[in-house]
Amino acid sequence: MSIAMPIAFSTWTVLLNNFVVERAGFTGVEIGILQSLREVPGFLAFTTVFVLLILKEQTFAVIALALLGIGVALTGFFPNAIGLYLTTVLMSTGFHYFEVVKQSLSLQWYKKSEAPRALGKLISIGSITSLVVYATLWVLLAPLGLDYVWLYVLAGGVCCCFAVFMSLGFPHFGAEYEQTNSLVLKKRYWLFYALQFFSGARRQIFMVFAAFLMVEKFGYSAAQVTTLFLINYVFNWLFAERIGGLIGRIGERTALTIEYVGLIIVFTAYAFVENPYIGAGLYVIDHMFFALAIAIQTYFQKIADPEDIASSAGVSFTINHVAAVVVPAALGLVWIISHSAVFLIGTGFAFCSLLLSQNIPFRPVEGNEVNWGRVRSSA
Repeated sequence: MSIAMPIAFSTWTVLLNNFVVERAGFTGVEIGILQSLREVPGFLAFTTVFVLLILKEQTFAVIALALLGIGVALTGFFPNAIGLYLTTVLMSTGFHYFEVVKQSLSLQWYKKSEAPRALGKLISIGSITSLVVYATLWVLLAPLGLDYVWLYVLAGGVCCCFAVFMSLGFPHFGAEYEQTNSLVLKKRYWLFYALQFFSGARRQIFMVFAAFLMVEKFGYSAAQVTTLFLINYVFNWLFAERIGGLIGRIGERTALTIEYVGLIIVFTAYAFVENPYIGAGLYVIDHMFFALAIAIQTYFQKIADPEDIASSAGVSFTINHVAAVVVPAALGLVWIISHSAVFLIGTGFAFCSLLLSQNIPFRPVEGNEVNWGRVRSSA
């Protein structure tokens, strides 16, 4: 699954801007609408629990991958605004549902002791797949001149083939605990929810404004920005599994403390950087902290009722995407006035996350979820 998803999604992402401009004549207005629509399925991820009333999680994950593949395969055939909006929503629905169920199944199937390293390994596998996808696209685009339509069909078709293979070629892997088939929102998980919200806010600043800074302020070309992405993927390929193992050794509180102290420094530096090479270095360092966010998932695995994992995965995705919907639009207005202010707000987000991370016990378990603000009831 971790190979199939980036084959489709990385292709969609890397080709999107060129395709919508060259074939659909998009301006900033249309691409803004498209990107907003892309985030809507993530915001609605809590509905996963209702789908699981009908489908088993493993089956749902495979179907979601197929939806992702179909959405990507159809993209090239609709070089107009309405068509691209519809195929984007289809693609994004499959992508976000898959990510929710993948997180849930990972936390159920892996033992607590092996989960950090295993989750890091999944990130590593996805990163090397994306690197292969980028290299393949370069060959198909530059020397061979393959049209966008067939690139999308190829990537989406391969993802769908993987989905069929996984459906027919693997048995159904059962979980130790039957999952709750209702929406779970418990007071004693409040720290997990708060960490997810600020994680989503920080990610949006990186995804939207850090890359935009490279282009607008420092004049980086598309090739140079792509190089930065490649460096980030190489890092994840080489080190994500090791970072997961490190989290298993030092614990979630220490790992998140390292991440958030680093982010405070990086975001503050973003606000005042004037050298393009230092800016690029900050961009790479910023991305390096992403793997440490595994600690939020493994923290929840340790404190949660085992039967709550599937439902809570959907809820946490929705909370994470509240920031995805609000932050880009709100900070886009701030960006017009001051680039530095946007990144200093990011510093504030990182500082809030740092304070919250200090509330994680050194040995979190069910009943010992936080150091302060403990909720005694099961609600």
